[in-house]
Amino acid sequence: MTLTTLLLILVSLILAAELSFYQYLYKNKTTSRAHLLLSFLRFLSVFGILLLLINPKITRSTYETEKTPLPIVVDNSESVKDLKASETAKELFKKLYSDSRLREKFDVQAYRFDSDFELSENFDFKGSQTNIEEVARNLKSIHRNKLYPTVLISDGNQTAGNDYVFSFDTGNKVYPLVLGDTTTFTDLRISQLNVNKYAFLKNKFPVEVFLQYSGTKTIEADFSIAQGSNVLAKEKVSFSPSKRSAVVNMLLPAEKNGLQIYRARLSSAEAEKNTYNNIKNFAVEVIDQKSEIAIISSFNHPDLGALKRSIEMNPQRHVTILKPSEVKTLDNYNVLVLYQPTADFKGIFDSNKNAGINTFIITGTSTDFNFLNQQQATFNFKMSAQKEDYSADFNPQFNLFAIDDIGFDRLPPLQNAFGTVVTSGNVNVLISARIRNIATGVPLLAFTENAGKRTAFLLGENIWKWRLQSHVDLNTFEKFDVFSDKTIQYLASNNARKSLVVNHERFYNSGDAIEITAQYFNKNYEFDEKAKLTIAVTNKQTKQTKQYDMLKGTNAYKANLDGLAAGQYTFSVVEQTSKNRYNGSFEILDFNIEKQFVNPDVAKLNQLAAQTGGKAFVPNRADALIKALLENPDYKSIQKEIVRRIPLVDSMLLLIVIALLLAGEWFIRKYNGML
Repeated sequence: MTLTTLLLILVSLILAAELSFYQYLYKNKTTSRAHLLLSFLRFLSVFGILLLLINPKITRSTYETEKTPLPIVVDNSESVKDLKASETAKELFKKLYSDSRLREKFDVQAYRFDSDFELSENFDFKGSQTNIEEVARNLKSIHRNKLYPTVLISDGNQTAGNDYVFSFDTGNKVYPLVLGDTTTFTDLRISQLNVNKYAFLKNKFPVEVFLQYSGTKTIEADFSIAQGSNVLAKEKVSFSPSKRSAVVNMLLPAEKNGLQIYRARLSSAEAEKNTYNNIKNFAVEVIDQKSEIAIISSFNHPDLGALKRSIEMNPQRHVTILKPSEVKTLDNYNVLVLYQPTADFKGIFDSNKNAGINTFIITGTSTDFNFLNQQQATFNFKMSAQKEDYSADFNPQFNLFAIDDIGFDRLPPLQNAFGTVVTSGNVNVLISARIRNIATGVPLLAFTENAGKRTAFLLGENIWKWRLQSHVDLNTFEKFDVFSDKTIQYLASNNARKSLVVNHERFYNSGDAIEITAQYFNKNYEFDEKAKLTIAVTNKQTKQTKQYDMLKGTNAYKANLDGLAAGQYTFSVVEQTSKNRYNGSFEILDFNIEKQFVNPDVAKLNQLAAQTGGKAFVPNRADALIKALLENPDYKSIQKEIVRRIPLVDSMLLLIVIALLLAGEWFIRKYNGML
């Protein structure tokens, strides 16, 4: 208490004494026992009330002992069971967790981990992934700013997350207990396979494969990739004690449309303990990119032939050159190239309002700009009869699709009518027009999108000169043809928005997180947060169907399908109110990453122990680990003094005492007839 508080209490004592003396003893000729008792009660009650007004703080001290935490973390992944070490892991945990000496010195805590980390004393060894980095991250969060040891009971084989060796605090020692047989067996393994999920029909796609070997002698192995019984590629690979890894790169042909399943196999004449890791299935979805393009023009021009040859350099494109009067239907085309439209194109524009086909409009000196103003609202042309040459300026900020500058500023100028061009709406400019050295700010090549329909505008003729000049500069048409192909590819993509949009992969590996997301939009194309979406998943082989409600997230509905067995599945997503439906399919490939190992990763666990100042132990040295923990002088219990300052006004006891004193005083006065 402060000096001020003590002085106030002293003043309160004097004041309470004076008040009680004045009321019951002052000027009283006779002092009975009742007066003395009443005076004493009044003194106590007044003093108590004054104490409440002063509200001094009462200090209380308690002591508690805080032990050093000792997390015992057990690997609960399936690889422990495959290494036949699950019972050993349970025995080691029980021995450490129940040791009375450890419990006396440490706050012993039990955890288990696979892909997740949780507090548990029970282990089933069914985890489909191993993430030791998750252990480090969670322990840092739980025991922040503390010095403690960690016992890690694991085989050290991590299948997810970052390198765990450098994830633990270097000041907190880790003591790994190595599970599994450390004897070196001959083993060939496909450790990683990299391939794009999609490929285009009639093209070739690359496959990169990382192979590993453990053994004591030099061997030769065969690596092959097959589809069904057809071997597509094969290569011999040599390994030795000094060469334990190899990288194989192959190009595979994409000859069939749709989802294609392939099998990579690594084999040799040597007997292996584990052959599961010699095979890896993978899938690629082959997309038929074939597009039908119609170039429509009312007259002949060199641009028509140049565009046709450039576009058809991609074998997935087919171009037909037509006059407006020859077009009977638009149903067979993916893109319309309208070359210098005039009034003869009216029927085509009218038909395309219903068909909604993406268009590429090219203008020039023969274009009817008044007619074109009536057919579209993106550009307003006010052109004269005078001709002008427009050079190109590439826009590096263009981001609708990836495109390189092929030296547009060095290409010959395009010719168009002279005048003003006013844009409206959202226009993405790839190339701007320049008259000699003066930038006009007018687009030369631009793209727009309205209600899902895409349109490109090239405001100038003689693009054939661009292709020819590109060949002169680079000795190849490739750069220009890639430029035109990307333009057509953007226009050939169908971006029409649907009410029910579902996102999913065509294939998953066993053990992967299988999540299907969906978005439902109302008639204004706004995300509907009140939609009721369900998904029904059917196994094609067993015909068994499971139905789930899709849960609403921030901007999508989600369904988690983890736990499905390998096989082919079809599914249907339905919005219950509108009955909008989306049907799809996916395949789960038979691949268990936890079955890829024949030995524990002793080197990694030893490296982890050395990095943190700990030491790795084998199971039969568990007693030595216990002894090391008990004898380590760094881990001591800490006694803490907990000081609590409680304001007197929070004391209910004092309030009750004051009430009893006042009540007692009133009853005594009543009994003695003093009221």
